[in-house]
Amino acid sequence: MPGEISPTGRQSGPGSPPDLRASHADRDRVVDVLRIAAGDGLLTADELDERLETALSARTLKELAPLTADLPPALATGAAGAEAKDVVRIEQVHSGPVVRAGRWVVPRRLELAVTFCTVTLDFTEAVLPHDTLRIDVAMTGKTLTLVTRPGIVVDTDGLQLTHCRIKHRRSRTSSDTPVTLRVELTGQKTHGRVVIGPTRPTLGRRLLGRRTGSPHPGA
Repeated sequence: MPGEISPTGRQSGPGSPPDLRASHADRDRVVDVLRIAAGDGLLTADELDERLETALSARTLKELAPLTADLPPALATGAAGAEAKDVVRIEQVHSGPVVRAGRWVVPRRLELAVTFCTVTLDFTEAVLPHDTLRIDVAMTGKTLTLVTRPGIVVDTDGLQLTHCRIKHRRSRTSSDTPVTLRVELTGQKTHGRVVIGPTRPTLGRRLLGRRTGSPHPGA
C-alpha cells in the first residue's frame, strides 16, 4: 500500500525503485527484527542462522524484504523503537535459543520460564528506560548468558542454584563509571550454568564482524 513502512524502516510505495541499494543501517534493522522474532519463538535456530546470513550479505532492499515478510509487522517498529513494558514473560521448552540482542527495549521485569533452551540477554546496545531490571528465573538446563556493558551491574544474591555454577567475568572499567542498569536475578536455576560479562558470543555479531572484515576467531 502507498506510504507503507517496510521492515527496513524506509517508506515504500508503487514508485519505489525495486533494486534500491541497502545500507548497513537497513541490514542491521532487519537483523534486529530477526533476532527478536527468534527470541519470541517465531523462528527456529536454523531459520535464524540462514536469514542472518542472507541479511548481512544482501545488497538491495528487494533481497531484504522476503526475510521478514512472514513475521508480524509490529516487530519491525518494535526493533526500532518499541515502548518499554513493565513485565515480559518468556516461556520455552526444548526448542531453539532465546535471544535478546541489538536495540531491544529492556522491561522493568522479565520472567524466564525456560526448560533446556539456552538464553542470551545481550545488553550491549539495549535501550534502558529503567534503572533496574528484575529477572525472575525458573530455568532448567543449558546456559543463561548476560552480556553486559560498562555501567551495568548484575546482582545474583537472590538466585538459588541447584547443580549449577556462575561464571562472572568482571569488566575492566573505572570505579567512577555511573551505574545505568542494575540487574537483579531471582528465582532458581537448575543444572547448566550462568555466564555474566562483557562478551558477545552471538552468531549475529560474528557475522557482522565478517561483514566488516574482522578476522574470524582462531584465524
